Amino acid sequence: MEPSVFYFGNLPVRNPDGNDADTEGFKHSVDEIFQKVDKLEQRMNGVEQFYLDISKKQQSGSSKGGGSPIVKDKDKERHVTSIRKQQQDASKREAAAAKRMQELMRQFGTILRQITQHKWAWPFMQPVDVKGLRLHDYYEVIDKPMDFSTIKNQMEAKDGTGYKNVREISADVRLVFKNAMKYNDERSDVHVMAKTLLGKFEEKWLQLLPKVTEEEKRREDEEVEAKLDMQLAQEAAHAKIARDLSNELYEVDMHLEELRDIVVQKCRKMSTEEKRKLGVALTRLSPEDLTKALEIVARNNPGFQATAEEVDLDIDAQTESTLWRLKFLVKDVLEVQGKSAASTGGNNNNNNNKNTSNNNKRKREICDAIAKTAKKRSKKPSS
Repeated sequence: MEPSVFYFGNLPVRNPDGNDADTEGFKHSVDEIFQKVDKLEQRMNGVEQFYLDISKKQQSGSSKGGGSPIVKDKDKERHVTSIRKQQQDASKREAAAAKRMQELMRQFGTILRQITQHKWAWPFMQPVDVKGLRLHDYYEVIDKPMDFSTIKNQMEAKDGTGYKNVREISADVRLVFKNAMKYNDERSDVHVMAKTLLGKFEEKWLQLLPKVTEEEKRREDEEVEAKLDMQLAQEAAHAKIARDLSNELYEVDMHLEELRDIVVQKCRKMSTEEKRKLGVALTRLSPEDLTKALEIVARNNPGFQATAEEVDLDIDAQTESTLWRLKFLVKDVLEVQGKSAASTGGNNNNNNNKNTSNNNKRKREICDAIAKTAKKRSKKPSS
């Protein structure tokens, strides 16, 4: 009964006992590795997309003279905190800022009461009675009517539609007076009353303005700091994911290496003719691909100097694992070269000739060493 053969990647594996259970076991292990690699790839794509987005934001900010600051490695180390912690801190900052804003609004309320209690404030306390006063052109002149009762209601609103800061309130207070001055003639009582009260309001507003400006600057600084802290936390989290992925990929590599070792033990031996063809094929590799081949040899030969000026490569002295890996490296490289030549046509013939003539000295020396070794082997008497 012929032994069963299966393929581990490109490696032909012979099961001497013809036991399909071993074959299925290998296939199952390989399938598990492929599934794990797929999941790792998806996670890695997420990390890559995160850093790609950061890069785009930084480039956009640089072109506009602003944007997110570039984060240095030392800063990352100092700010390695969880995203959840940053979110909690942000909530605390928002609560503290809201409390400070409430205090500013309370102080603004004092100013507002002083203005509304003035003897000339009565025309502005309620919405203009357009219909009762027969002001038919009022809405043609005034785009946004405003009065103190409307301001008061919006200051006391609890449904989220109220004022967010004192600057919004001050803008509506000015609108009350400016509407009156716009619609009424300069010599009218209402115009004079509105102009007088607007002047008094501006005087009191200037007293509160430094506190308002200070709070706004503080909020701006906190927002910038919070944004940076969140970015640092996200980068730290993704950096940890990348480290974990690296460790998991290392484990996959180790597992694959273990499987390769097991598989190589069951590999059929390469024939003398196959070794001879392999030696010839190695001489056809480009310097770059030849360097890859020498690195394969060096893996199982600690004493082999792949980067030495002169290399003596004995094909017959290589392990079966090394031989098969060399064979499939050569096979893959030559297939790529064949496809490239077919797609580019004859125009590249001259270029290929030039490239061949320009192969460096090290490649010729290596190829000569391989050829000499093969020649020596061919002269040995058969046993």
